[in-house]
Amino acid sequence: MTASRPSTSAAAPPSAHHPGLVLFALAMGGFAIGTTEFATMSLLPFFARGLGIDEPTAGHVISAYALGVVVGAPLLAVATARMARRSLLILLMALFAIGNALSALAPSYGWMLFFRFLSGLPHGAYFGIAALVAAQQLGPGRRTQAVGRVMLGLTIATILGVPVANEIGQLVGWRWGFAIVALLAMLTMALVAAFAPRDQADRAASPLRELSALRRRQVWLTLGIGAIGFGGLFAVYAYLSSTLVAVTGMAPKATPIVFACFGAGMTVGNLVAPRFADRALMPTAAALLLLSAASLALFPLAAPHVATIIVDVFAIGFGGALGTVLQTRLMDVAEDAQALAAALNHSAFNTANAIGPWAGGLAIGAGLGWTSTGPVGAGLALGGLLVWVAAVLDARRVRRSSASAPPRPATSNCG
Repeated sequence: MTASRPSTSAAAPPSAHHPGLVLFALAMGGFAIGTTEFATMSLLPFFARGLGIDEPTAGHVISAYALGVVVGAPLLAVATARMARRSLLILLMALFAIGNALSALAPSYGWMLFFRFLSGLPHGAYFGIAALVAAQQLGPGRRTQAVGRVMLGLTIATILGVPVANEIGQLVGWRWGFAIVALLAMLTMALVAAFAPRDQADRAASPLRELSALRRRQVWLTLGIGAIGFGGLFAVYAYLSSTLVAVTGMAPKATPIVFACFGAGMTVGNLVAPRFADRALMPTAAALLLLSAASLALFPLAAPHVATIIVDVFAIGFGGALGTVLQTRLMDVAEDAQALAAALNHSAFNTANAIGPWAGGLAIGAGLGWTSTGPVGAGLALGGLLVWVAAVLDARRVRRSSASAPPRPATSNCG
C-alpha cells in the first residue's frame, strides 16, 4: 500500500502565499500556546498568593491545563475529522482565546482550575493539525524541520513571551499574563485566515478512520515515550522559579534571565535536532532522552550557582526538541489516522506536564528540597528511554515477521 501517509506525503495544497508565511502564521499560534503553558509555571508564586493558596496546591492549576490538553486533543481531532484544516485552526484558536480571557478573570481557585482546563482543550488539536499543514509545505524529506519551524513559536515564547508575561505579572498583576495570551490567540486567527492554504475538507475522513490509530501498537509506544520521558523537563520547570530564589539566591526580578536560557535551549534544539531526525529519527529521540537524563541528574549540583544553573537549564531546554521528533514518528506509524495521532502527541506531552509537577511536588512535599526535582526528572527521562527500547524492539519484530511471511499468491490480476 502506498497511501499509508496521504496527509504528509502529498503535495502541498495550492496557496497564494509563500510557505514561509504559512509556517509563520502557524508558529504564532505556538507562540501564544507556549506563552501560557510556560508562563503559568513562572507565575505560579504570584497567582498562588492572589488566589490564597500555597504553591504545591497552585501546581494543580498547571495540571488542570494539562488535563484539558489530554482530553481535548483526541476529542476535538475525532469530532472535527471532516473539517477543512484552515477553518479548524481558526476555530481552535478562538476557543483558546476564550479560555485564556476567562482565566484572566478567574475569581477563585475553583474557577481557575476550570478555566485552565478549558484553555487546554484546543492545545493538542491545534499543534497536531498545524504540524500536518506544515509538513505539506516543505515536503516529505523535511517533515521534521517543518514541524520544528512551527514549534519554534513555542520555544521563542519561552525566550520572549514567558519573561515578558512574568515581568508584567510582577508589575501589574498575574491576570495580565493570561489576557496577553488571549490577544496573541486573536492575532493568530487573523494570520491563519490570511496565510494558511484554503483547503477542502477530506470527504473520506471520518471519526472511525481517525480512531483506527488507537489500534496500532507503535502509536501507543511513541506516545508513551513522550508521556514519561518528557515529564522530567516539567518536573524541574514547574518549580524552577522557587528553586532560583530559595537555592540559587536570585532576586525574583532576575529569574526571567534563566527562563530565557531555557527557551534558548529549546529553540536551538528545535533548529538542530530536526536536521538529524530527518536522517535518523529514532536514534535522535534516544540521544535527546539521554541528554535530558544527564542534565536533569546534574540539576542539584548546578542549582547553587548562577553560571552552572544557566548552562544546565539550557541543556534541559535543548532536550525539549523530543516533542518535534516524536511528532514526525507519529506521522510514520499512524497510517491514514494522521489527525488523531498528531493531536495525541500533545496529549502525551501534557500527560508529562501533569506527571512531572506532580512527582516533583511529592519530592518537595516529602522534605527533599527544591532540587530534588532534578533526580525525579532524570528518572522520568530514563523511563521514557525504556519505552523507546520497547518501541524499537517491537518495530524490529514486526519487520522480521513480515520478511519471513510466505508471499501471497498473485491473484490480484485475475479480474
